[in-house]
Amino acid sequence: MSSGDVRPKVVICRDLGPAMPLLMDRTDIEVVLWPENRGCERAWLLENIKGAAGVLVLLPDTVNAELLEAAGPSLRVVSTMSVGYEHIDMPLMAQRKIRVGYTPDVLTEAVADLSVMLALMAGRNDGAAYTLVKDGDWPKFNWSPFTFCGPQLSTTASSPTRTVGFLGFGRIAQATLTRLVPFGITHCIYSGSPRAAPDTARDAALRAKHTLAALERVDIDRLARESDVLFVLTPGGDETYHLVDAAFLRKMKPLSVLVNTSRGTVVDSDALATALREKWIWGAGLDVVEGEPKIGKDHPLAKEPRCVIVPHIGSATFQTRMDMATRAIDNLVGGVFGTEMPAELGGGRKL
Repeated sequence: MSSGDVRPKVVICRDLGPAMPLLMDRTDIEVVLWPENRGCERAWLLENIKGAAGVLVLLPDTVNAELLEAAGPSLRVVSTMSVGYEHIDMPLMAQRKIRVGYTPDVLTEAVADLSVMLALMAGRNDGAAYTLVKDGDWPKFNWSPFTFCGPQLSTTASSPTRTVGFLGFGRIAQATLTRLVPFGITHCIYSGSPRAAPDTARDAALRAKHTLAALERVDIDRLARESDVLFVLTPGGDETYHLVDAAFLRKMKPLSVLVNTSRGTVVDSDALATALREKWIWGAGLDVVEGEPKIGKDHPLAKEPRCVIVPHIGSATFQTRMDMATRAIDNLVGGVFGTEMPAELGGGRKL
């Protein structure tokens, strides 16, 4: 930026594709964009953040004291193109009075879609069945009546009740429940944060809307014991770290399915691999895994035939990613100019 250019500088850590004109066409800001089609290098970010008024980050980009020191006092806003914000030191943001934007709501429907998809895939042995065809082994396959059978998601005459469980019962969980009701789900149970008071009015309304036999908040033990399909849809962080551990998994039904589309750290990967190998549960469908993206073919979960893993694609629809990018840009611009941010975390400062 030249000495005569007083436009605020914003740093963008990844090309946002079709949403980029929303930034590049503006004449009131200077845009500094990471130029490569891969994750932003830390050294580049630390160099270019100097004197910036705002930065747009993604989940791999850690926002900590190091980054703020490099930026200097000019930094007004951090906008992340994600719902999660574990990569941002929120107490430090509050201390420095730096506003923080994120992208909730817009990915609810896409993640709910994927959650149901993974439940079906895991229950119906999609990983092993797909591999059979992909590897060219179908012609050699010896069919028998119960080969590749798994637990049915929908109710049947011989199995007239189905209980779906949710670890976390926010927007995405409720959207997932809406999609599951037509399968004949009869009971819904969930566990939420101990700090949050039960919402009995909401629960009663949802039970009536979906004509469920029961919809109730339960403790973790009962959630594990009674869920036919359990969806992990809770935030990450210290409070939920390895909440689904060996003790939890041992309480689950032998024909139950675990789905995680929230945070990999909530589920103990080694314990889940053991649960699948020793048949404590039937299967698992994962969009997130602790330690991602460093999940190779030798990872314990990748070796389990009843574990379906996709590479964190919960929000990967054209519509949702465009909405997320637009929300992140709007948050960034609002923070830079001290105006309204569509989705702001905490307090921060306004001009």
